[in-house]
Amino acid sequence: MEETKNSPPIQGVVIITLPPPDNPSYGKTITAFTLSDSPTHQQQQEEEPPQQSQPHNQDLNTGVLRASLERSFFFRPKIVFGLLGISLIALSFWSSLTQETLFELRDVEHDHKSSNSSFILPLYPKRGGAWNSRRDVEFKLGRFVDFKPDKFMDQEKIAKSLSAATKLDSSVNFPVRGNIHSEGLYYTYMLVGNPPRPYFLDIDTGSDLMWIQCDAPCTSCAKGAHPLYKPRNVNMIPPKNPYCVEVQENLKSKYCDNCHQCDYEIEYADRSSSVGVLAKDELQLVLANGTGTKPSVVFGCAYDQQGTLLNTLASTDGILGLSRAPISLPSQLASHGLINNVIGHCLRTDTNGGYLFLGNDFVPQWRMSWVPMLNNPFPNLYQAQLMKMNYGGKELRLGSTSYGQGTVVFDSGSTYTYFTDQAYKALISMLEEISSEDLIKDASDTTLPICWRAKFPVRSIEEVRQFFKPLNLQFGSKWRIVSTKLWIPAEGFLTISEKGNVCLGILDGSNVHDGSAIILGDISLRGQLFVYDNVNQKIGWIRSNCERPEKVPSLPFS
Repeated sequence: MEETKNSPPIQGVVIITLPPPDNPSYGKTITAFTLSDSPTHQQQQEEEPPQQSQPHNQDLNTGVLRASLERSFFFRPKIVFGLLGISLIALSFWSSLTQETLFELRDVEHDHKSSNSSFILPLYPKRGGAWNSRRDVEFKLGRFVDFKPDKFMDQEKIAKSLSAATKLDSSVNFPVRGNIHSEGLYYTYMLVGNPPRPYFLDIDTGSDLMWIQCDAPCTSCAKGAHPLYKPRNVNMIPPKNPYCVEVQENLKSKYCDNCHQCDYEIEYADRSSSVGVLAKDELQLVLANGTGTKPSVVFGCAYDQQGTLLNTLASTDGILGLSRAPISLPSQLASHGLINNVIGHCLRTDTNGGYLFLGNDFVPQWRMSWVPMLNNPFPNLYQAQLMKMNYGGKELRLGSTSYGQGTVVFDSGSTYTYFTDQAYKALISMLEEISSEDLIKDASDTTLPICWRAKFPVRSIEEVRQFFKPLNLQFGSKWRIVSTKLWIPAEGFLTISEKGNVCLGILDGSNVHDGSAIILGDISLRGQLFVYDNVNQKIGWIRSNCERPEKVPSLPFS
C-alpha cells in the first residue's frame, strides 16, 4: 500500500494476526505502535513473526516511558534528592535493626564451615553461709604487676621440691558452682596432670591467668578443696617462653638469662595478690561431641597468696582466667584449634549453679542481644559502651569519661556490682524515697554499706521487690540508631543478709581502677546467658533459666 501525496501522513500501525486455521485456540494477536517522521522508521518489514513484534513494541514503549521519567524527575532535582535522602535514612534504620540478625546468620554459616567443637562445664555456687562483713567480698580484676626479687622463692628450693614431686602419683575428675546468699563466686572443676587430678577453680572473666595452688613448696596457701598441685621439672616454663614474656611485659627489669623458671605476680582490685611460677601440663577435656582430648596448657603454679584470697580459697583451689589475654585458657584452646574463641556462662538465680561453655556450639542463633566489644580502656577485659542508665525510668548520671558516655565491664570474678561515683550517688539519692514504715535502713547490719529492715525477716527478694524498681542499661555507639538494652531486675542488685535484712548489692566503684567503669558482678549476671565472642568482637545476652543450653536436651553432668 503506497501513500499518496494528498493522503495524511501515517501516525501509527495496528497489526492483527489471526490464529492458524488448524488451531484457533491461539487466539488473535494485536500489535500497535507509533511511527516517527524519520523515513527509516516508516517502513515495516514484511512477514515479521508476531512473537517478535511484541518485544519491539515494548522497546518503543519503554523508550517513551524513560523519556517521560527523565522529564519528570531530572528536571525536578529537589524530588530526586529528597527521595535519595529518605532512602538512605530507611536503609540505615533497617541496617541497625537487623545488625544482630546479620551477625547471627554469619555465625550460622561459620558454624557449618568450622570443624571445631565446644566444651561445656557445670557451675556450682560456693557454700558455707553468708559473709558477715563487706571485707569478705570477692573482687578480682587481676593484673600482672612488677615484683620485688625477695618475694620469689629461691630456685634451688623449688628445684628440690620438683625433684621430690617426680616420685608422686595421682588420680581425678571434673565441675563449677556459687553461693546461696549471692555473695560468692561460681566455680567449676578441671582435671590437670597425667594421671589427672581434680581442682575446683573460680571462674573469672576479669582475670588472665588460670592458676592452681601449688606445692613448690607453698609459703602461704589456703587449705583448698584438694591437695596442692605438685609440679615436676619438665613442667616448668623457661623465661624466654612467649607466655612468660606476656606475664612479665610490665616488668622494669628484663628476664633473667640464668633463670630456669618464669616468676609472676598478680595483684587484684581488692589488693589481694598471688605469686608463683608458670607451669605447663596436660588438661583432661571432653568435647561436646564426646571426643576426649588432652592439650598441654600453660597455667600458674601459685605458692604465695595474700589478702582475701586466703579466705576465698577455703573451698576452691585456684582461679580459672577467662579474659581476652593470649594466656587465658580459652585463648590457648583456640590457638590449639580445639575451639573458636567464644565463652558463655549462665548463672542460675537459685542455688543450683549453672553452666559454662568454651566454643560457639551452644550460642543461641536467635533472640540474642548483641553489642560491640570495646578494646579500650582495658584491652583484656570484656567491656561495652554504655549510652544511658536509668533506675525506674529516671536517668542516672554516668560521669564524663574519655571513652564515650560510659564503659561497662562484665566480670564473673566479682561478687557484687560497682558503679561510678556519680552514678552511685544518684542511685543512693533515688533509693532514699523507699524508706517507709515497711522498709527502713538498718545501720547495725554491716553486711553491706546499705541494708533495710522489714517488719519481718526477709527470706526472698520476691517479698520486697515491690519497694524497688528495675535498672535499665542502654548500650550503643554513634553508628547505631537503635540501642540495645540490658534489663536488671531487683534480684540483680539486692541480696539478703544473715539478719534477714535486704541489702544493696551495688557498691561505690570510685577506687576501682580509675573509677570510670561500671563493673557488673555475679549478682547482676544471674538469670541470663552471657556470651563473649572474641572471634566477632561482640558481647551478647539473653534471659534464661540456665538449666541447660538450648541445643542440649540434658547436661552430661546433671
